[in-house]
Amino acid sequence: MKLGTIRRAAFALGVSIVAVAAVGQTAGAPSANLNIPANPQFFGGDPTLRKATAIVNGDIITGTDVDQRLALVLASNPGAQVAPEELQRLREQVLRNLVDETLQIQAAKAEDIKVEQRDIDNYYTRYVKNFNQTPQQFEASLRQIGSSSASLKRQIHGEIAWQRLQNRNIAQFVNVSEDEVKAVIERLNASKGAQEYRVAEIFLSSTPETAAETRTNAMRIVQQLRQGASFLAYARQFSEASTAAVGGDLGWVRAEQLPDPLAQVAQTLPVGQVSDPVAIPGGFSILSVQDTRQVLTADPRDAVLSLKQLSISFPKGITRAQAEPLVQRFARSAATMGGCGRAEETAATLGAEVVSSDQVKVRDLPPALQNMMLALSIGQATSPFGTFEEGVRVLVLCGREDPQVEGGPSFEQVSEQLADARISSRARRYLRDLRRDAVIDYR
Repeated sequence: MKLGTIRRAAFALGVSIVAVAAVGQTAGAPSANLNIPANPQFFGGDPTLRKATAIVNGDIITGTDVDQRLALVLASNPGAQVAPEELQRLREQVLRNLVDETLQIQAAKAEDIKVEQRDIDNYYTRYVKNFNQTPQQFEASLRQIGSSSASLKRQIHGEIAWQRLQNRNIAQFVNVSEDEVKAVIERLNASKGAQEYRVAEIFLSSTPETAAETRTNAMRIVQQLRQGASFLAYARQFSEASTAAVGGDLGWVRAEQLPDPLAQVAQTLPVGQVSDPVAIPGGFSILSVQDTRQVLTADPRDAVLSLKQLSISFPKGITRAQAEPLVQRFARSAATMGGCGRAEETAATLGAEVVSSDQVKVRDLPPALQNMMLALSIGQATSPFGTFEEGVRVLVLCGREDPQVEGGPSFEQVSEQLADARISSRARRYLRDLRRDAVIDYR
């Protein structure tokens, strides 16, 4: 089972947002048919002052479900202080996501689409391997943060069910013509040397009536991301695009493949930064540009390196004055050791550790190290880097394979990208219809 194949959906979003001066007062606004007064008076209690539980078409979402899923979100931003009002907003968003997840599972079941427990367990096992832990160790980690494997497996169940439902009810009815694919490839070839962007998104849908509230919620997510929260984790939990299953990853795109507002942001946003919420048709997107490159052009950062790392550690409580001479000696020895062949010998005289690593792409290194590595010759070492608390290290360049110019995406890749965009757009409409027809009892 392959999850997360639907990507690059940002440039295929739904209907346009209509500018509304005042709810219920703009002639062309959707709310005009509802006869909503400009200053409504409310009767009865506040519907928001209820416990965060719900019954969705008969299926129960408990307070524990919400708490454990919320714990996963908070764990993506360790050490951050979350204000009580922000915590409540996150809780409400988590409940909305659980409602959508329940609707997706129900819709798949109604179509006789089965998700076996072994499918969920197999995906869970693969997911845990990313953390270099056994399932038992990972389960203990989840309990420690107030969550559980059951909560994570429920999310996995929802993703598998929704993916299979899209494959059956949407994907097989999406067609991409040969002429469309050829036209895209021709534009790619014509744009050789143009800039491409590795983009991730978090998409929140809205209507003209809810646009202000949605933008406020999006801005709160941006603030959390800028304080160190994981973009991947927040995209999985909060994004309403089908790319949520892959952490919001749109892959490599050119500016013209994005809606104009997003294209402008992608071209100006520094790598690694998070944008403010961007209004696009159907809602708001938060972007993160993770990398850049040029179309059909060899990029030096795609060079593959063979490295040796020498590292030294310091006794706990050592002062800067005590450590500085050791670092200077370390730097001199690394600069004069004569290449990788003497790395182990040099390390022995310094009490350093040596770790070898092949197949390291330059672009996978931190930006500051990328520039330094590109300037090194074989056998040279970087300047020492690190901290006195975590240790100081150098990288020695043992070999480099320079990149070759690639021929660009294949016919099949372009066809899949076009199809994915259309599937994503139809999937959002599908979910919107499920919400509209649902019977939801909040408790």
